[in-house]
Amino acid sequence: MKVAVLCGGRSSEHEVSLRSGEAVARGLEAAGHEALPVTIARDGGWSFRGAPVELTPAAGLFGADAAFPALHGPFGEDGSVQGVLEWLDVPYVGSDVLASAICMDKLTLKRLCARAGLPQVEFAAAAEPGWRERCEAMGLPLWVKPSRLGSSVGISKVESFGEELEAAVEQALRHDPRVIVEAAARGREVECSLLGNEQVEVSRAGEVIAHGEWYDYETKYSAGGMELIVPAPLDPETDERLRELALEVFRVGGCAGLARCDFFVEPDGEVLVNELNTMPGFTETSVYAKLWEASGLPYPDLCDRLVQLAIERHAKARSYEF
Repeated sequence: MKVAVLCGGRSSEHEVSLRSGEAVARGLEAAGHEALPVTIARDGGWSFRGAPVELTPAAGLFGADAAFPALHGPFGEDGSVQGVLEWLDVPYVGSDVLASAICMDKLTLKRLCARAGLPQVEFAAAAEPGWRERCEAMGLPLWVKPSRLGSSVGISKVESFGEELEAAVEQALRHDPRVIVEAAARGREVECSLLGNEQVEVSRAGEVIAHGEWYDYETKYSAGGMELIVPAPLDPETDERLRELALEVFRVGGCAGLARCDFFVEPDGEVLVNELNTMPGFTETSVYAKLWEASGLPYPDLCDRLVQLAIERHAKARSYEF
């Protein structure tokens, strides 16, 4: 098939997305597909093989049978581009508009997980009534984050209340008008990858060891910044609990196609949900792909499976009468 690979985008994760897009194109070609490179500039302009383009429903998407939006962060992972692809009536890899928007917003997903009774770290929405009191009840340290941003951008660790907390919130507000404050978790960071629509598979779990004070942007994307241990050193009961929770979060978020779910495994063995990414980093060496490779699914086969899932979901969605 001809698959349009979308990369770049308007978010601060533009460069990471370019790397994901290049890797996806190589993976698709290795799986026998034709990759059509589509770049979205930082100003939002689209180009196909270097030439600027305008999108219309009649024109479709450069004759593509499907699209692979290897885009991260706002305007790519939050439902925006998914809405464009729906408008163009092109099958696309990953979750739909609603699920993408829900999972991009940490506050919304955490509130849904709380309603579902899933274990997670305590949190508060900055600027909502009583938020400072909730922060004091959570204790120190605290993590202050933009609610709808990825790759650890705009995050601060807060060691004291008052001016330090207020400054951290102000910094996060430069990236997003919605800010979340989270309690610190003492546990190990463990992640797993999910793949599927109605029938969802969970990869082997991997433990992330950050070679830095914490798992920030530089640690994630610099050579030697982190180490991934697969399989994660977990007892069978904890491993099974983690897999069950991953499927639950995937369901609560209404996801499809793929996601990476991140957890904290506390010293007493309790598993806490951290977050879920509907379009995680997608290079051959990114955690999502490495976990599937360790589970017996090579990168080109993974790319192929995702395109097939996109086609299936699109066909099912179009079978309903509106």
